[in-house]
Amino acid sequence: MFYLVIAIWFGICGGVVGRIKGGSFFIWFLISAVVPGLGLITALLYRWDSKELRRECPGCGQIVKLHDAICTRCGTELEFPEVAIASEADVAQRRALHAANSPR
Repeated sequence: MFYLVIAIWFGICGGVVGRIKGGSFFIWFLISAVVPGLGLITALLYRWDSKELRRECPGCGQIVKLHDAICTRCGTELEFPEVAIASEADVAQRRALHAANSPR
């Protein structure tokens, strides 16, 4: 009974952390519940999805993550690009700086 309470608690914590970082709550819940301590540490150390570089699909123009191998919209196989698009977090930071520095 004690292990079940601990597993559920770590599962919820890992799921919330994973969701905040842009992953699936359910997947991180399962990982953190099955291996309580290690699962939560892994969720904390996992990358932020919003900080990943992006690229444009040559087939349909959709913006996808740089590490994607196939476009989710049109199914085009993607080669590694020479130029990447800035991450969502970088774009948001630039917009905030621009808004703060622009005269009103």
